[in-house]
Amino acid sequence: MSIRILTPEVISQIAAGEVVERPASVVKELIENSLDADSHQISISVESGGQRMVEVMDDGCGIPAGELALAVKRHATSKLNLVEDLNQIHTLGFRGEALASIGSIARLTITSRAAGDEHGSCIRVEGGIFRTPEAISVPVGTIVRVENLFYNVPARRKFMKKETTERRFIDTLTTRYALAYPKIRFHLRQEGRESFQTSGNGNRREILAGLYGVETARQLMEVIFEEENIQITGFVSPTNITRSNRQEIIFFVNGRPVQDATLISAVVKAYHTLLMVGRFPLVFLFIELPPELVDVNVHPTKAEVRFSNPGWIFANIQRVVRRALITFTPVPEIGDFQQWANAPQIDHLPADRWGSQDEAIPTGFGGQDSAPEGEHQGVLQSKKIPLLRLVGQVASTYLVAEGPDGLYLIDQHAAHERILFEKYLAQKDGKMVSQTLLQPATIKLPPAQARLLSDQLTLLDHLGFTVEPFGPTIYRVQAIPEFLSGMDPAEALYALVEEFEEDETPLQTQIEQKMIARICKRAAIKAGQLLTPEEQRALVAALEKCVSPRTCPHGRPTMIHLSVDLLERQFGRRGAR
Repeated sequence: MSIRILTPEVISQIAAGEVVERPASVVKELIENSLDADSHQISISVESGGQRMVEVMDDGCGIPAGELALAVKRHATSKLNLVEDLNQIHTLGFRGEALASIGSIARLTITSRAAGDEHGSCIRVEGGIFRTPEAISVPVGTIVRVENLFYNVPARRKFMKKETTERRFIDTLTTRYALAYPKIRFHLRQEGRESFQTSGNGNRREILAGLYGVETARQLMEVIFEEENIQITGFVSPTNITRSNRQEIIFFVNGRPVQDATLISAVVKAYHTLLMVGRFPLVFLFIELPPELVDVNVHPTKAEVRFSNPGWIFANIQRVVRRALITFTPVPEIGDFQQWANAPQIDHLPADRWGSQDEAIPTGFGGQDSAPEGEHQGVLQSKKIPLLRLVGQVASTYLVAEGPDGLYLIDQHAAHERILFEKYLAQKDGKMVSQTLLQPATIKLPPAQARLLSDQLTLLDHLGFTVEPFGPTIYRVQAIPEFLSGMDPAEALYALVEEFEEDETPLQTQIEQKMIARICKRAAIKAGQLLTPEEQRALVAALEKCVSPRTCPHGRPTMIHLSVDLLERQFGRRGAR
């Protein structure tokens, strides 16, 4: 095959594929252009998840009529001139590729008027071919309208996600820029409905309240740190507010949202030993550095950066987050023996929460009949466990029971997870019994998560929840599964939202069971809770009747078996080990 030079059209579409990955990429580039234009108000309108139309309007400085045709050409920018300027980038955009890339794979219309011009201009670009600009009467600012994205790149359209997924990406992107620039008023409309807006008064905590609710925003701890060449501000969550993933650990470097494993690792390290395994905090940190200390020219999307001294950045992030945790989190005193009397205790655990004596319970999911092997733990080899005689509770966390073949140490939290999980599965295939709440509970979610919840209301109803919209991003819980009556309804609902997948996999069978397992984890009794003798016996009796009593729904052992043979050898009754 002979070597040949690609045509300009092919070159443009290849370059566009690096810059514009999805409709959210278009929104990102246009928002950054508006921010660089010193706008005070940015309005975004989206139709069909951005595939049919994206429009971004601002009141910035505008584009002079004589430069509008130049703005849609490749490598045309007003933000740098020389190679040396790459070391002193103070703007979000600088590559001069965004508008040209968008114009090569969509129908692009730019209407703009610069301050001082008598009238504005309008230019249209379709498939990389642009027409002569036309004079038009418009206010100062810029309106960029992108229609039929990827209309001439069928391969890219074929692999696009569903519209609901694309809308969530746009929601997430817009809210992050609103956090980074609280003095700018953002207004987002999707499918003709208002999705998100800010007042532009500069109050970040107010924006967080709009995203996560007033109570969560009130509890977030403010971070303020400044030394030579670095300033770190923002908010971190206390240890009682966590998520199941790292998606809410968000960083901005010089006003630019970035993805950096080093920064996330620093935050996780700061919370080390303070959070349960698999739980992560909410973190919103804004880092300001001299431009020469950070390289933003790493990837066409500008989502990645490189630091000249990553170890120094890591140490500072870890230090300021840990300092905030120590400052705002009270440290319990050691040596207070009254804590045994005052330890948290379950007020009342109805018998039906442990499981019915005559109830048929189906198997669990995901191969949980096999527990991890331990050298001397004597993991049970049969599914069922024998009848046990309760001995007592240790450290308000473990139950000690005697069986015909030795001693059993039972993790009360993991055991209760298994009991609730099998009880839930037994009901879900029939008529799920729900309990109507006397006082409906409300939960406020960020726009992206609100869309996830809205798409799954039918599934929630199948799982025993009655949830209805109560505003653009607010939902009201009217009823919950009956045996979860002791759990906070808002917490149960949020546990479900965390489990919703972002891909197109139907939420059936395995996904449903994962969601149920998450609810049961939240609803189960916790380590450190004192149980009455009656509650301990009820827990052991319910566990005996489970089909897979040896592991919790997540695969963690519920019990350790110490055989009589092992005990005799430990005490020297049967020779050396």
